[in-house]
Formats: sequence, C-alpha cells, structure tokens
Amino acid sequence: MADWVEIRSGDLSAAINPMGAELSSLRDADGRELMTDADPAFWRGRAPILFPIVGRLNDDVLWLDGASYILEKHGFARRSVFDAVDVTPSSARFRMTDNVATRAAFPFPFLLEIGFSVERATLTMAAKIGNTGDAIMPASFGWHPAFAWPLPYGLPREDHRIIFAADEPGMLRGLNPAGLIAEDRPTPVSGRTLGLADGLFENDALIWDPVASRALRYGAETGPQLDIAFPETPRLGIWTKPGAHFVCVEPWHGVADSVGYGGDFFDKPGVFQVAPGATWQCEMRVTLTA
Repeated sequence: MADWVEIRSGDLSAAINPMGAELSSLRDADGRELMTDADPAFWRGRAPILFPIVGRLNDDVLWLDGASYILEKHGFARRSVFDAVDVTPSSARFRMTDNVATRAAFPFPFLLEIGFSVERATLTMAAKIGNTGDAIMPASFGWHPAFAWPLPYGLPREDHRIIFAADEPGMLRGLNPAGLIAEDRPTPVSGRTLGLADGLFENDALIWDPVASRALRYGAETGPQLDIAFPETPRLGIWTKPGAHFVCVEPWHGVADSVGYGGDFFDKPGVFQVAPGATWQCEMRVTLTA
C-alpha cells in the first residue's frame, strides 16, 4: 500500500492517500486534526472521490443504449489506486485512467485527475475529467470530505452549525433504506442556518437538489471555523451517522437514482457530457478562519 502524500503551507498540512486520491488528513498549524477520526464503528471513509456516478443506481445497474452494466454506489474511483504525477511541498496531483475493470462497469476511455494544493489557510481540491475516447462520455462527479464534528477547538458538538451563503428555503430530497431518492422532505434550515444534531441524519443524508448556495461556513459560533466553497456545483449532500465524530459536506454533480428509474444514463438528472478530446473541471476550497 502506497504511503500517504503530505503537502503543507505555513497554516495547513494535508495528507492524501493514493488509494482513491482520498484526502485523509487536514491539520492546522498546531497539528490539530480537522477531519474525521475514521472510527470503524461508524464509517472508515475520509473523503472519497465519487466517479463516474454519485449515489446508488437502481439495482446497481447502469443502462447505456439498451446495454446494462453493474456499477456499485458512488462508482469505482474511491477504490482505485491513483498515480502521483506531480508533487511539490505544497501541492500534489493524482491520476487514474480506464482499465479492463473500469470498462466492464463503465465502457468509456477516460482520464481522471485530482489535484490538491495548500496556500496559507486554504486547501484547494481540483478535479479534471478527460474523455480520451471517440464518443461522447456521460458522467457524474462528487466530493465527499468528512470534517471533524466537533472541530478540535474545545466546543461541544451541539454548538456546531452550518451557515449557507444564500437562503435555502426549498424542500430536500430524501433517501429510502436502499439509498434511492424516494420522497421530498421539509428543510431543517432556519434562515440560512442549519443547527447540527444527530436526529437530522436518522434517515441518511440531507440532499439539496438544487442548492442555491455556492459556499457555506461550518463550525461553532466562536473559535476557528471552516469556510467551504464549491463554485460550480449545483447539488449538495450533508451526512453523518448519528453519534459519529464527523460531518460530511458533499458538493455533487449528480444524485442517486429515484425509485423506479430505469432510463438511460445519458438522460439521468445530474449527468453531464464530455465530448471526445474535451475535459470537464470543478473545484472545492476549504479555508480555516480564525
């Protein structure tokens, strides 16, 4: 198993696992961990990359032009080894390409690069998806980082909240026990504030589809907080398991299947298309504020 790759600035240090190009640690200048403890009693993940799907497909089946392919929840990138192709003291870029196993589940040639850089108190994560084939490629993509809840600044879990950059009055999408979109649910956001509590997540993730905001602030009312920006992303999931020491902030370019959906992947909500020889890109930024 490859060693984690570490990058740092004067204010942050990050470590990335080549397995899944997964951000696995983010620490402040004093070494305090800002991410999940990955307690296996709740969830071993840290920040999986979701590609080429977000969420679950009905019966884990991807339909393309009448042919079916088995593709498990969130796709295969999170379980694939990436190559570190460009590493400096403050940045690292990881790459995977299609292979026999990926083409059995998703029949397209592709290049997926995930880049990480730290500058002062900001971590930037950048994704680039390239179509290396000669046909249009459909895909979805999502970020899934799990941040420490509570943050390591001495305040209790119940003091933590998320403040959205814009009003979010709309209904949320709800998942059934199989992980499929099954219903709409009233928003728990009051004004622009979501007070975090375990009870919010008894029925899985909170899903904004669409989300009006392109940024939010996570933390307690006093002390350091995380400003999280996702400028190109139209959907958002927030998730944890009740009692766990993390909360995931998940900007998505995709969403799980709705119950009963059996249409072609090209027609599924949240799927974008990449032309032959073209690339698709997006970013997520995390800034530690004083």
